[in-house]
This record gives sequence, C-alpha cells and structure tokens, in this order.
Amino acid sequence: MQLEQFKYDNKIVKYFAIATVIFGVVGMLVGLIIATQLFLPQLNFGIQYTTFGRLRPLHTNAVIFAFVGNAMFAGVYYSMQRLLKTRMFSDKLSWIHFWGWQLIIVAAAITLPLGLTTSKEYAELEWPIDIAITLIWVVFGINMIGTILKRRERHMYVAIWFYIATFVTVAVLHVVNSFEIPVTLFKSYSWYAGVQDALVQWWYGHNAVAFFLTTPFLGLMYYYLPKAANRPVYSYKLSIIHFWSLIFIYIWAGPHHLLYTSLPDWAQSLGTVFSIMLIAPSWGGMLNGLLTLRGAWDRVREDPVLKFMVVAVTAYGMSTLEGPLLSIKSINAIAHFTDWIIAHVHVGGLGWNGFMIFGVLYWLVPKMWGTKLFSTKLANTHFWLGTLGIIVYALPMYTAGVVQSLMWKNFNAEGFLEYPNFLETVTQIVPMYMMRAIGGLLYFSGVIIMVVNLMKTAKQGKFIPDEAAEAPALEKKKIVGGHWHSVLERKPVIFTSLTLVAILIGGVIEMVPTFLIKSNIPTIASVQPYTPLELHGRDIYIREGCNNCHSQMVRPFRSETVRYKGEYSKAGEFVYDHPFLWGSKRTGPDLHRVGGAYNNVWHFNHMLDPTSTSPGSIMPPYPWLYRQQIDATKTAGKIKALRTVGVPYEEGYEDVANADLKEQAMAIKNDLKESDIDIPETAEIVALIAYLQRLGTDIKAESTANK
Repeated sequence: MQLEQFKYDNKIVKYFAIATVIFGVVGMLVGLIIATQLFLPQLNFGIQYTTFGRLRPLHTNAVIFAFVGNAMFAGVYYSMQRLLKTRMFSDKLSWIHFWGWQLIIVAAAITLPLGLTTSKEYAELEWPIDIAITLIWVVFGINMIGTILKRRERHMYVAIWFYIATFVTVAVLHVVNSFEIPVTLFKSYSWYAGVQDALVQWWYGHNAVAFFLTTPFLGLMYYYLPKAANRPVYSYKLSIIHFWSLIFIYIWAGPHHLLYTSLPDWAQSLGTVFSIMLIAPSWGGMLNGLLTLRGAWDRVREDPVLKFMVVAVTAYGMSTLEGPLLSIKSINAIAHFTDWIIAHVHVGGLGWNGFMIFGVLYWLVPKMWGTKLFSTKLANTHFWLGTLGIIVYALPMYTAGVVQSLMWKNFNAEGFLEYPNFLETVTQIVPMYMMRAIGGLLYFSGVIIMVVNLMKTAKQGKFIPDEAAEAPALEKKKIVGGHWHSVLERKPVIFTSLTLVAILIGGVIEMVPTFLIKSNIPTIASVQPYTPLELHGRDIYIREGCNNCHSQMVRPFRSETVRYKGEYSKAGEFVYDHPFLWGSKRTGPDLHRVGGAYNNVWHFNHMLDPTSTSPGSIMPPYPWLYRQQIDATKTAGKIKALRTVGVPYEEGYEDVANADLKEQAMAIKNDLKESDIDIPETAEIVALIAYLQRLGTDIKAESTANK
C-alpha cells in the first residue's frame, strides 16, 4: 500500500497555546483582584472602570473564552490532524480563526470595563462582537468539517465526536441567545423579555458550560489521557453511550438555574429531571477516563501530566454529581444565590478545565519542541500548589454558602427573622472571602511556575513547525458491515446532522410552549413600561454590573417575602424587561421590592458612600454617577428599539419622551433639594434613583386596586 507524505501544522497549535498561557495569567489575575475587592472594596481606587461589577464579567469572559477557549483550539488543532491523518483543511482559515478570536478577546477586554454590556451571564458582549464571534466560529467549523472530509482515517475517533458536538451546539446557542435589537453601535436590548429572556439565557448559560467547557474537554480527555498514559481507552461502547446520552440530556437542564423563580413550574421540573439524569452519562465519561489508567497507576505517582489529568477527570466527576444534586429543589432552596454556587463553579473551572489544560500543555510543549520537560519537580510543585489552591478556595465558599442561606432563612422563637439586616450575613462571611483570595493566590502562583517551566522547556528544544507524517490514502471503496456506530463514524455529514437533531429536541420542547402559550406568562394590568428616566437609570444599573451582586427575584419563601416586605415575584412583572435582571448571586440584598422602601436621599447617600447608610458594607462608592450626565439624545432611539421588541410605547412617544424625563427628574431633584442636596436633574444618579424607586411598585398598584 502506497503511503502519502504530508506535514502536520504545529505552528497554529503553538500560537493558540501561547495565547492560552497569556490570557490564563490575565484572566486569573483579574479574578484575584475582584476576589480581593470583596473584602477591600477600595481596591478599585475610585476608578469606575475597575469596580467589581465591571471586572467580574471581564474575569469570566477572559477565563472561559480566552484561557479555556484558546486551550480548546490548541488541543483540537493538534489532535484532529493526527486522528484524521491529515493537515488542517486550510492554513489560511486556521490563521483567520486565530487572529479573529484574539481580536474578539481584545474587544471584550476593552468594552466590558467601559460598561458596554448586555448583562446576560457569559454572553455580556454587545452585538457587533456577537456578530464577529459568529463569523469566526463559522470559520472554525468550516476548517474542522473540511478536515474531516479530507481525512485519511476512515473512522472518526471518539474525540472527534465531541468536537463536532461542540461546534454545532455552540453555534446554535450563541445565535439564538444573541437576538437583540441595536440602539447604538455598542448598545442593544435583548429581543426577548422577562421570563422568556431568562429561559433562553440559562438555556444558553448552562449549555455554554456544557458545550464549551465540557464536551470539547471530554474530547481532549479521550485523546490526551490515553496518549499520556500510553493506554487504549477503557471502553469503546461506554464512549458511545457517554457521547449520545450526554449531548441529548444536557440541553434540557438549563431551567435548573431558575428554580423557585417566575419560570413556569413545568419548565422548572423538566430542568430538574434531566439534570438528575445527567449523573449517569457524566460519570460514565469520568469512569471511562479513570479506568483508561488501569495498569498505569504507578506512573501517575511519577508523571505530573497524569497527575493533572487524574485530578481534572475527578473534578469533572465531582462537579457533574454536585450539579444535579443542586438541581433538586430542596437543595437548590438552600444553595441558590449563595457562595455555594461559586465554589461549585470553581471546582469545575479550576479543577476540570484548568488542570486538564495544564496536563495538555505539559504534554504538548515538549512534543512540539522536540525535547523533554525542563523540570518535573517544578511541574509537581505546580500540581500541589494548584490542588491546595482549589481546596483553600472551595471549602470557605461552601461554608459561606451554608452560612448565608441559614442566616437568610432563620426565624426566632417569636416568629421574626433572626437576622433582618441583610448586611449581617455579609459581614459574617468576610473572613471566608479572605480565605478564598488566598486559595486563588496559591493557584495563580502555580500557573506562574508553569509559565517559567514551559518557557525554559521551549528554550532548550527547537520548535518543529511542520511535522512530517505519512499515511495511506483514504480507501474509496465502501466498507460493508461492522458495528452500527462504526458505520455511522464513516459518514461525518450524517453524524453531524444527527448531533444537531439530538441537541435541538430539548431546546425546542422547552422554549416553544413558553413563547407561544400565553398562560405560561400571565399578564398584570398594572404593569407598565418604564418611563424614559427609569429606562436611562436601568441602563446605568446594567452598565455598572449591579446585577452581579443583586438579584431581582423574590422567591416564594416566607423568609424572602418577610425580608423584602412584599409578595414574591410574578412572571407578569417582567414583561417589559429587556433584558431580564434576575441575577444569579446575592452579595447584596434582592432589589425587586426596593421601590419605595427608602427615600431618595437614602439612595443618594448610599451610592455616594455605602458605609454612610450601611456600616460594614463591602459595596464600592460610585462618585462618577454624580459627575456624569445622562445623554437625553439617546432617549428616542431607546424608545423605538423597545417598541420594536414589543414594549407598548405609543407611536410618536419618542418625540415627547424627554419632556416626561425632565419632569420626573425635576421631581427627584426638588425632593433632594429639600434635604440641602443640590444636583443637576440630568445627573446619572437621578436616573438611577428613579429606576430603583420603580422596582416592584407595579404589583403594589395592582394589590391596591384589588382592595
């Protein structure tokens, strides 16, 4: 049989690997800064671009899309060429993908601190960047599918299955969740409102974790773990069950992020059921990975690459057990909105993604530079620092989560809340925030050691940009028979189509009824659109990232209706919210019933110096809100855009909206003036006060009308 000569492209892998390391350091450094700000809020130095609310989405985007994303592409480009016995389909597409992705990351790093955000978790980037992501993702997909079609290996190995599922599903998730109506170049409103927006967002948010942070890394596990261990994958049949059951079930689980919210009960229940079902395929994958090491456990003690991978796969197993457990309503009632969720996320992020990346880099770099790892001792030091860092990070956060929940819910013998002041729960867990930062510092220190080790490894070797290889051409004749799945593996187009069908079923069944059946979201007659001033205030609230610390969802618990002095949140209250702002974490109290709870002066002083109204607060001051003015020239555009997505502003209202804006602003200005506070009615703080005073008041009007 004649062998064909060709070369693997290592240069694109090298560049993605370098980007991984650089952005890993940057993303983790930002994470360390915001972790420290939770007990030293003055660490933003009074600069509006470095507050927790603005840096938190920068941290998540940098870690997910820059650090993990670049590592995923490095791992995929290296392994795919070797599994398919061919160079990538197009070098030009590879480089368009690389530079396009880096430009997207830079755009995120600029826009997020500037407050240009949609506020939707893991999807905060504004519409021009969303379009760029779509285009670059298509480039990646064309390059990947093209490589599969020109392969020299008849069968697609299991890692390729997971790469295909990643491409297909992330494309669908991103496009559906990113429907928005532009207002300006860097301002848009979500096409969906309230409950529907929440469902779409957490269908995206949960499955971004599933198909960006999980499935591609399972693909990497199936390639790099056997390679590092020099062992075959434990079970081919288990791989098949793992893949198809995982991608089918995962897509249904998004609503478990919205338990006890205004989402219809049937959707919540679907999310719970499928989340619990996820334990089986997830643990099937974990066991397939760990059992691959049978007979190689002696090497695990010596080889840092295998150490990292074993802990990574174990962390994957622990996270994918804990996630379904958190989807059980009784457990979710305790954990949701607390730091327990932060611990859960970081066990997955630091343990599964981080350690798998480190293991792959320690294996890849010596291979591509034709040398040995510079220092096994340094790699082992990194491993133990990282492991200790995860423990020191996670345990205080689990403790903090339980403490928060118990304090929120505790009633005394007289039937009153034991801790009616939310701030008591915050001050109680500040020491745990300090411990979390120490854990993050340990983990980060290990990463710096890795950077030094990899640089010295590269320096002592010589990079191989084009690695020579040979393989027989793909047989043109049809191969008859074989296992049913092996037949499917020979048909990449059909395989990709079936993958698409598998991931679409759950999303369609959950979303279509929520959008088309009106009884899922009962209307409330007294709920009206936001006034122009309140609309500006809401956009300021979004810009400052207030929803990163405050929820707007009073759940149907006695402890919450008593604490927040009002009824639990109803679906009909959010019909004009583009986007929804329910939040996922309470560092501060829920704000859905804050309207009318405090006077204008209190809000004015609270934003200027939070400790003046709330001694011990860890919220930073916002002095720029008193200097900066709202841009009334944008009012008309906002009104038009919202009318387009269904908010019932009258035709032509945009022409007179600023008159209403000024009237409401003057009322707040005059009220403040009675307390000797003189501020222009155009100051941003005035608009923000107007928005905060509106929250939750529509349903009060409904209640009054019913009496």
